[in-house]
Amino acid sequence: MKSGRGLRSVAAAALVLGLAGCAALGAKPPPLDTFELSAPSVDMRGHSRRQILIAQPSALKALDSQNIVIRPSDQSIQFLKGAQWADRLPLIVQARLAETFQRSGSFAGVGKPGEGLAIDYQIIVEVRSFEVRVNGGEHAEVDLFVRVLNDRNGEVRASKSFTASAPVSGSGNAAYVGALDNAFGQAAKDIVRWTDSVI
Repeated sequence: MKSGRGLRSVAAAALVLGLAGCAALGAKPPPLDTFELSAPSVDMRGHSRRQILIAQPSALKALDSQNIVIRPSDQSIQFLKGAQWADRLPLIVQARLAETFQRSGSFAGVGKPGEGLAIDYQIIVEVRSFEVRVNGGEHAEVDLFVRVLNDRNGEVRASKSFTASAPVSGSGNAAYVGALDNAFGQAAKDIVRWTDSVI
């Protein structure tokens, strides 16, 4: 009987330790800092009767995610630790670019796929660079290649690469994302003004 009670005690102790181990393994990591981009305001003089659609941007896999890219050298990339975008980066760029076009007040209609607008032109964007460079001074770099596509006949009306940079002011995740937001804002305003000039 004593030996039986001893075995049961050992088994019970092992079970308690096992459950404690599972609880430790199942502990949730601290939540990630989650960031968005802002849509800048653009002062425009003219008003076009054109209606435009902002297509979902394309990007390489490293940029087509919620990861925030840090580039320590031309040959390597890392992701900002403890931080993420609120959605996949191309979707955020699409939403904020559409909002920037709308804020300009210079177009009769601005929409995204599925919203049912009769479209004159599509704005097709490729996200080529959206990163913070930490070699030779910390600064954000954004490179968006844009094509204006005539939705009536499929012809490209114009295309151009828009690059912008902004220094990182301060330290921490918010400072890195703030620089990216500033660089994106510069590029977005340039894209809206340019689009207005070519259509």
